[in-house]
Amino acid sequence: MNLPAFIANRLSGKDKENFSGPVVRIAIVAVALGLSVMLFSVAVLFGFQKEIREKVIGLSAHIQVSNFDANESWEAAPVSLNQPFYPDIIHIQGVRHIQVFAQKAGIIKTEDQMQGVILKGVGPDFDWDFLKKHLIVGEVISFNDTAASEGLVISGIIARKLMLNVGDDARMYFISGAEAQPRGRKFIVTGIYKTGLEEFDETNVIGDIRHVQRLNNWDADQVSGFEIFVDRFNELEEIGEMVYLQIGYDLNAETVVSKYPQIFDWLRLMDINVVVILIMMILVAGITVISTLLILILERTSMIGTLKALGMKNPDLRKLFFYLSSRIIIKGMIWGNLIGLGIILLQYYTQLIPLDQESYYVSYVPVSLNIAHILLINAGTLTACLMIIMIPGYVIRRITPVKAIRFS
Repeated sequence: MNLPAFIANRLSGKDKENFSGPVVRIAIVAVALGLSVMLFSVAVLFGFQKEIREKVIGLSAHIQVSNFDANESWEAAPVSLNQPFYPDIIHIQGVRHIQVFAQKAGIIKTEDQMQGVILKGVGPDFDWDFLKKHLIVGEVISFNDTAASEGLVISGIIARKLMLNVGDDARMYFISGAEAQPRGRKFIVTGIYKTGLEEFDETNVIGDIRHVQRLNNWDADQVSGFEIFVDRFNELEEIGEMVYLQIGYDLNAETVVSKYPQIFDWLRLMDINVVVILIMMILVAGITVISTLLILILERTSMIGTLKALGMKNPDLRKLFFYLSSRIIIKGMIWGNLIGLGIILLQYYTQLIPLDQESYYVSYVPVSLNIAHILLINAGTLTACLMIIMIPGYVIRRITPVKAIRFS
């Protein structure tokens, strides 16, 4: 029979009758709130990172393959479609999709306004899933084999500045090579999207790739480059290196992380904030449990002295209070999981907590429900708290049976 566990079980049912009862309940609440805050903080961190990351990738792909001389210029030298890796590179493990693109800087002009934009030309192989998700009105452009589509997908910011709606004509002007006069093209707005990333929304419009090829005087098999999508973001660097080795010496493969380092550095900085929150919450919960354990020890000093007089050793007494405090921690963690997961699920399905999209790039607080993260947080909290509560147990060694019974 486990005597310390038996005594702890009997004592735990009498907390409400003792002075320590309210203190125990406060400790349970502290553990519950600490764990729920940690769960929600981690869910928001990974949810926010995932949402921003998917928006950047949706607009520029995981990996872009282009000429080395492209740099930051919108008038890059063309790349031939007749590449040994195209489209066979999709057979690399982890590569999900490859598509071609061509881009050219231009100006959209209306009667009263004008806006500098980047026309991104795409073809039938373009993956529209991301833009369809963020379309606020209209539809994406459709392609046919006979002529270039006049459809144009613009952002809500551009539509608002130029007062354009779906179905309106949008005339664009381009400077091509050494030509003195700009070349004009008439498009019809078929769809308006909104991602919340103003850096992209203010400039990017989507049209048929054949317009860009004709404006640049390119052949039908010449493009600005290739966009590659992968299955898992955490394998991006590894797949990027494999792609780089496949494409040859005259082309460059650039991952989205290296293309937009400022965005991903900013997302990584958020990890520090969450680590600070986790440490603070664990410390608060641990200190509260320590305080509660000390109160339990002081309140039952006479009992400790009696048990010592009857022959119970210090290690067994420490086990007794270890069992008592473990019950507090486990009860707090159960309530913490219920509260934390309840708030996460509520936000996930209702998007109850809003955000200023202009400042945070999203219109609501995004959350990510990951079982592995939940298990790790619970395991870390339980381990940290159990290690912390070992400290007050050594106070028991200083209690002598004679003094404890005499002053009881």
